Amino acid sequence: MARMSFGKIILVIILGALIGSLVGQLIGLVLPSGVVKDFFLKSSVLAVGPTPVEVGLFSLTLGFSVTLNIVGLVGIGVALYLLRWY
Repeated sequence: MARMSFGKIILVIILGALIGSLVGQLIGLVLPSGVVKDFFLKSSVLAVGPTPVEVGLFSLTLGFSVTLNIVGLVGIGVALYLLRWY
């Protein structure tokens, strides 16, 4: 089995999180209000706040935020499992 590149693994993790979070949001749209809907829509935010970088002629503000729900975590797990076979 060939070794996977670090970039490929990170890409698969990001895609798994995106697809899983999207599926979780779609499931939340079709479910009636209640505990199960709240479970699928519950999410956590990981953020690095805006950081201004000023260099001579220009100014740039950098920031990063990731919102991940329960199904997004399942999506990451499924993506990593499928990566084993790819």
